Amino acid sequence: MERIANPINTALRRFPPWLVYVLGSLPFLWVVWLTLSGGIGVDPVAEIEHRLGFDALYFLIGGLAITPLRRLTGINLIRYRRQVGLVAFAYVVLHMLSWLIIDMGLWWQQALSDLYKRPYLLFGLASLILLTPLAVTSNNISIRRMGKNWRLLHWLVYPAVLLGVVHYLWQFKVIPGEGWFWLGVTLALLGLRLWWSGRRRIAAPARPVRG
Repeated sequence: MERIANPINTALRRFPPWLVYVLGSLPFLWVVWLTLSGGIGVDPVAEIEHRLGFDALYFLIGGLAITPLRRLTGINLIRYRRQVGLVAFAYVVLHMLSWLIIDMGLWWQQALSDLYKRPYLLFGLASLILLTPLAVTSNNISIRRMGKNWRLLHWLVYPAVLLGVVHYLWQFKVIPGEGWFWLGVTLALLGLRLWWSGRRRIAAPARPVRG
């Protein structure tokens, strides 16, 4: 029986992957516009940091949701996953640079002191460290050279996102409902991935033992 094409997937094929970079730049351009126009708020430094951090979190979680979305609904965004991940990494870097340059003024001693005073910053830094090799290897050459190891390496995205969520939640004296929501979404996506991975291993035929 011939499979009926998903009309959403048919429409998505019209959009090239590079378009993700264009759309992904819009939140950053919005922050720039608000800053230049004076509409960023009464505490511009904190607002810039927070907005870039939120954008990073949204794109990271969005990237995690691509596979479950395909398996649960049939909507296939896999061809855009690499671009979404790189956009997310760019926002993580921008978030860190906004803290280091705008907030700390590149005063390394002050930055180290801030890390000590606000331990949640260490979780954000650890997330950036884990995401860096993923961004560096998100290219066809690395995929071919690394083979199966590439997929194993990219499992680091899950602890990286969890660290990012903890970094986000720890800032609050009282965690808002939105914070618990994003934590729940992240844990649910990780749980689904682990469950599907476990089922795949159970269903895989055992390799014959050579005598």
